[in-house]
Amino acid sequence: MFNTMMRRAGKCAAVAVAGLMMMSAQAAEPIKIGSFLSVTGPASFLGDPELKTLEMYVEKINEEGGVLGRPLELIHYDDAGNASSARNFASRLIRSDQVDIIVGGSTTGATMAAVPLIEQAKVPFISLAGAVVITTPVKKWVFKTPQSDRMAAKRILADMKDRGITKIGLISGTGGFGSSGRTQTLEVAEQMGIEVLADETYSASDTDMTAQLTNIRNTKGVEAVLNFGFGQGPAIVTRNYDQLGIELPFYQSHGVASDSFLELAGSAAEGLRLPASPLLVPDSLPADDPQKDVVQTYKAEYEARWDSKVSTFGAYAYDGLMLAVRAIEEAGSTDPEAVREALENIKGYVGVTGEFNMSPTDHNGLEADSFRMLEVQNGDWKLIN
Repeated sequence: MFNTMMRRAGKCAAVAVAGLMMMSAQAAEPIKIGSFLSVTGPASFLGDPELKTLEMYVEKINEEGGVLGRPLELIHYDDAGNASSARNFASRLIRSDQVDIIVGGSTTGATMAAVPLIEQAKVPFISLAGAVVITTPVKKWVFKTPQSDRMAAKRILADMKDRGITKIGLISGTGGFGSSGRTQTLEVAEQMGIEVLADETYSASDTDMTAQLTNIRNTKGVEAVLNFGFGQGPAIVTRNYDQLGIELPFYQSHGVASDSFLELAGSAAEGLRLPASPLLVPDSLPADDPQKDVVQTYKAEYEARWDSKVSTFGAYAYDGLMLAVRAIEEAGSTDPEAVREALENIKGYVGVTGEFNMSPTDHNGLEADSFRMLEVQNGDWKLIN
């Protein structure tokens, strides 16, 4: 009898050990973070700092024990700014890699190409692109970290009104971001009582915008000029603006909020204003600003790791990853619906970009006042308000 009991106890112990080993193995299975980014190509100034940010913080989180006791695994592809490639990579992340969540989409075009697949597959997706169309109307599985182009338009036009400007010239790129920014600016301007007297555009391949700017300069009554675009275009517009000797107040969108833009535009950028993250002026923030610590920490860690200047675009990736981690932790699992619901209900997350307060009707969670107005003074960014 005694021997029989011992054998049974031994079997039970073996089963228990096997169970623990299985649980341990399951717990060690990585949480897969998928990403498609424009690391090379015309939008590499977006995708390169985004990828570097994801890589360094996935590594840091894993060193600190991972999430829910599991390591993070970053699976990323370079779409080179091509919407078709972005769609193909999104499909691969969903079907082959079977990721738990996607944090990526450097451009509006790449993001919107992937959205139908993501919605169909029901995988949580946090986009790093700016156009309002990404989350308006709300899409159940799609979220985003940058402020929208509509918010940028509101912030810029409000600053213009504060300066007594009510008649403007608009120039914009014809790509997804510039086109959407133009549409939003026209709508917001009408609501705010600002008249757009001149409306010019340029393509990504244009190398001189003198003709468009000349048309704006010759339009009677124009009191200021706004350019909405990203990539090389805005730097060319800025240099042409200076070459033509236009002395009207000049504004750019948040699509160029990085030190690399200043390097491209040179002294021609002096005096221009744009809405941006406080990341570009962290030391100018008051001590009691809730973003000061997170902004300074991200800047210091990024620049120490990569020996290059930080950019607001990398910050979008930082916020995207941290929101993903927070949602997974609050969900207590990687169950897609649980994570999606947790994302949708995040409140009071203070990121580098702003304070996020998501809801079922707002999958961006930021307000226009999360932008800070900056002006280029003596070749550097200066906080205006």
